[in-house]
Amino acid sequence: MTTTLPPPVIEEPADPPAPPRDRTGAARLFLGRNDAAWIRPSLITLLVLTAVLYIWGLGASGWGNAFYSAAVQAGSESWKAFFYGSSDAANAITVDKTPAALWIMALSVRVFGLSSWSILVPQALLGVATTGLLYATVRRAGFGPAAGLLAGAISALTPVAVLMFRFNNPDALLVLLMVAGAYATLRAVQTGSTKWVALIGVFVGFAFLAKMLQALLVVPAFGLAYLIAGPPKLGKRLIQLVLALVALVVSAGWYIAIVELVPASMRPYIGGSQNNSLLELTLGYNGLGRLNGDETGSVGGGGGGGNAGGMWGEGGPLRLFESAQGGQISWLLPAALILLVAGLVITARRARTDAQRAALIIWGGWLMTTALVFSFMQGIFHAYYTVALAPAIGGVVAMGATLLWERRRNIFAALTLGATIAVTAWWSYTLLARSSDFLPWLRLPVLIAGIVAAVAVVATFRLGRRLALVAATVAAVAGLAGPAAYAVQTASEPHTGSIPSAGPAVAGGFGGGPGGGGGRGGFNRGGGAPGGGAQGGAPGGGAQGGAPGGGAQGGGFPGGNQGGGFPGGGQGGAPGGGFGGQNGGGQTGGGGMRGGGGGMGGLLNAVEVSDEMKTLLEANADQYTWVAAAIGSQSASGYQLATEKPVMAVGGFNGTDPSPTLEEFQKYVTDGKIHYFIGGGSFSRGGGNGGSSFSSQISEWVAANYTAKTVDSTTIYDLTSPTTTGTA
Repeated sequence: MTTTLPPPVIEEPADPPAPPRDRTGAARLFLGRNDAAWIRPSLITLLVLTAVLYIWGLGASGWGNAFYSAAVQAGSESWKAFFYGSSDAANAITVDKTPAALWIMALSVRVFGLSSWSILVPQALLGVATTGLLYATVRRAGFGPAAGLLAGAISALTPVAVLMFRFNNPDALLVLLMVAGAYATLRAVQTGSTKWVALIGVFVGFAFLAKMLQALLVVPAFGLAYLIAGPPKLGKRLIQLVLALVALVVSAGWYIAIVELVPASMRPYIGGSQNNSLLELTLGYNGLGRLNGDETGSVGGGGGGGNAGGMWGEGGPLRLFESAQGGQISWLLPAALILLVAGLVITARRARTDAQRAALIIWGGWLMTTALVFSFMQGIFHAYYTVALAPAIGGVVAMGATLLWERRRNIFAALTLGATIAVTAWWSYTLLARSSDFLPWLRLPVLIAGIVAAVAVVATFRLGRRLALVAATVAAVAGLAGPAAYAVQTASEPHTGSIPSAGPAVAGGFGGGPGGGGGRGGFNRGGGAPGGGAQGGAPGGGAQGGAPGGGAQGGGFPGGNQGGGFPGGGQGGAPGGGFGGQNGGGQTGGGGMRGGGGGMGGLLNAVEVSDEMKTLLEANADQYTWVAAAIGSQSASGYQLATEKPVMAVGGFNGTDPSPTLEEFQKYVTDGKIHYFIGGGSFSRGGGNGGSSFSSQISEWVAANYTAKTVDSTTIYDLTSPTTTGTA
């Protein structure tokens, strides 16, 4: 019997999937292939609002930190000054940092001309880029676009981030490059590509060129994340990490090598160093000195032992929560610590190469390492340094909250998430209470909404999806309301000087209340650390402040609104002037000059130059290499920015660098290279914390051999007219 088989059935091949739309590199970075309709508009909205927050009214801050603005102006006039980061176009001395951040601003000035906008807008755009790149990094780790948006919003609304992305310190470029390093680390974890591992070192190396050793604080986190989660075998991972280290050294070291190898006679003096060495600056004043307080030539380091922080506050585990720093950075710091632990517990048993756990190690390691260093460093510490924590806090909070939210049906996850929301609401209430006059109506609603949201989140296993989303939205609003209010307040006010501060006046902090402040005078509206604000402050002070014992209008350390500063200050304050504000110096002391004289802009802020002084300095300016010399970079910067002519900063930022020596200065005068010497402003007759005393010697020599005259309340000496024919 023959069986006839049916003919084989030939299945038609399925239609091939539609090819993904071609996207540009930027689109591939931020967008997925099958994004929901809400994602792109949400991302665009986040970036646009960040740009508005960072750019709106930016010109009100003027030159920002005139110390860096003067170097930007110099770099826009001279390529040599551009490369070295010189304070003036005649290349007397550099700023006390590597100059990568200055390069971006100087290029902008070359294109658009010298103005506040051309200096500050590039910084704001770096902030927008940081927000976008943080979003992309968190999303790529597998937490989704909502987590990326939350991370970007948290970072963008952090008050100190708003401050620094609207300012011209090096921190903006530093933070962007460190976030780029985190992105490269995640890509390396996901691909095992040696290219991405090497790019980690490249990004961190160039971050070093923005702010030196601070960039290296993220290296342990990046290295640990790849060592644990990288796809290749352990031996290859170790070799790749060595290559990343080599890339880091090359990316940062090429600049150090050039500067160290160029003869000192062919380049400017390296500001901040005592031996004209960039390597010394890297390892000393801007390196280990920040950790142990041994900062030769500084304005005063740490307490010299234990947890003491000297004039920069007490070091310790709670430093970031104290009044001076709390409102700047710590709004979501308790939440980040809780969620980091929770996230690591949730992902503990996953595969070694799990991207989500690797991302937690990247951002959590960044957060913990940087926070611990900032908390316990004994050298110079300013609250604005904490901007480096903003992306890490945003990333950890968004990722940890996402992991717990996905497991909210589990009672322990729900309780942890609810507790995090409640703690955040309580801490926001506490921080808002420190600024008693700032939006007093906001405190209770934030606390109540947070507690209600916390309870609702715990009960989400009984709620429908819509109600759960409402609870999550209320929690997010309650958590971000406080920092957002501070952020808007920060953006609404101008900030200038060397130690800006975000947010409103804060009791016991630097935000303008008792013991602090600054705004256009150096801190955020009026005073300074450790005490004197515009109206006074600890630890001593005269009728209106000053530290430690200012004169009648002594204004703060080191240069408050009106006055003299440290150690004497005020109008005629003993023992004599120093580097305070507009009337510092008095008539008897003058910061090391017998003739004294006020008018100095101060150690922390540039002087406002009158039309009379500007006209005087500009007369016959082309006949001189420097139209004037002044003690300290901030003092010199105001005159240089007003005239756009080189002004020599004697002694660098603090006036304590050994450049120039007395003999060198005398030769400059003999050769007719300096027209005027602007009196006052020497930091210390003895050099300050072990630094050089040449600036005091120069001041005394000028006062003894040249006749003083007063121009708009400022003592000035014409170095072409000595008192005797034998002078100089």
